[in-house]
Amino acid sequence: MYMDKKKTNSKKPKTKLKKLTTNQLKALEKHKEHHTTKHINKMKLLMREGKSFRQSHAIAINMVGK
Repeated sequence: MYMDKKKTNSKKPKTKLKKLTTNQLKALEKHKEHHTTKHINKMKLLMREGKSFRQSHAIAINMVGK
């Protein structure tokens, strides 16, 4: 007997993103002199998800590079 498999959505559930603080924005302004736009955008996303500046920087380096 043939049974259809139900499709499951394996993506993470979307979490509510926080706004960046003024200190975070200032730090990113200084930081973007040495890094690409792709790196900065990844960091912004990670920080809005709740990661710290250092955590998001390390993840962004591994994912998109400098």
